Amino acid sequence: MIVLECLFLTIAPCDAAEPWQLGSQDAATPMMQGIIDLHHDIFFFLILIFVFVSWILVRALWHFHYKKNPIPQRIVHGTTIEILWTIFPSIILMFIAIPSFALLYSMDEVVVDPAITIKAIGHQWYWTYEYSDYNSGDEQSLTFDSYTIPEDDPELGQSRLLEVDNRVVVPEKTHLRIIVTPADVPHSWAVPSLGVKCDAVPGRLNQTSISVQREGVYYGQCSEICGTNHAFMRAPGNIGRLLSPLWLSRTNQGASHPRSKLLQRAAGAVWSRGARQ
Repeated sequence: MIVLECLFLTIAPCDAAEPWQLGSQDAATPMMQGIIDLHHDIFFFLILIFVFVSWILVRALWHFHYKKNPIPQRIVHGTTIEILWTIFPSIILMFIAIPSFALLYSMDEVVVDPAITIKAIGHQWYWTYEYSDYNSGDEQSLTFDSYTIPEDDPELGQSRLLEVDNRVVVPEKTHLRIIVTPADVPHSWAVPSLGVKCDAVPGRLNQTSISVQREGVYYGQCSEICGTNHAFMRAPGNIGRLLSPLWLSRTNQGASHPRSKLLQRAAGAVWSRGARQ
């Protein structure tokens, strides 16, 4: 039983920070997978450079020790070695730059016609979310606040200081556009597993696009120091398959959710629109 539990914990996706974690959280978007792959590629070059420099350092300390060479050679220039240590670092930087620029431009690319647009408004110290596609003048807008659950109030199975009372719920394998702006001071909407970190600058609207590839609960936070309770400004969300109104209402505590009817109405629209795509 213990072996199976350890195996499950090893292969299960990691969508929240864990004690003594050294690496990144498991990728849930192509963007985050690209970031992890780029990190591994650069780390490969880092190991090669570390081994080579360490070998040169040990070799110099061994062969040019004062006991073996009491009178050092006076070498002023070495044309060959100077050319080599200029060319090889340039080649290494080129191999690093090509994939990094490709990833950088892909992260800045915004989907022209997203299936869902969500507006995240930062406050001191909570988030307000607005499903902009489903607002209309004659009905109540689909907007709700998301507060971090206090340290002494989490339910069984909830993560301490990571859970919020109202989660953002979106479908998987769907193009999403996130618009981020603050209502007071600068904030930053970040979800590590999704590879997203979008600054919220007063007076501006910043946007980013994501396409989540698997279901899960992804935990995020404000990554810009914004005051006393900055550490308690969380941003988790649910990712499910093509959402049905029933699934969405259950996910968000059913009728107890402050916007349960509105969420069910949006879920129906999301489901029908996602099914067409």
